[in-house]
Amino acid sequence: MNIENTASQMRKGVLEFCILSIIKKGEAYPSDIIDMMKNANLNILEGTLYPLLNRLKNADLLTYRWVESNSGPPRKYFSLTEQGASFYKELENTWNELTGAVETITSKTE
Repeated sequence: MNIENTASQMRKGVLEFCILSIIKKGEAYPSDIIDMMKNANLNILEGTLYPLLNRLKNADLLTYRWVESNSGPPRKYFSLTEQGASFYKELENTWNELTGAVETITSKTE
């Protein structure tokens, strides 16, 4: 087995949750999302982020607004919709259950 492939699949599994977590804190510009992910050691490329943001928008979990920029084209800032906030809460509950179960299974005490 290839550990890099397995680790990559694990990261992909939490990518959507992490992106929604960032946007939940307030409107987010894609390059800011990329920076926050990198700072958390979860590198993501624009080619991965933009299709994911569009998929979440098409699912009515995200909305966006255009903001004029002094140095270039307008910027698209994403935020959660009401449906997105509800979806996030469900993901958060699932994450908490999953991490609790994994911690129980992997803890060193028997």
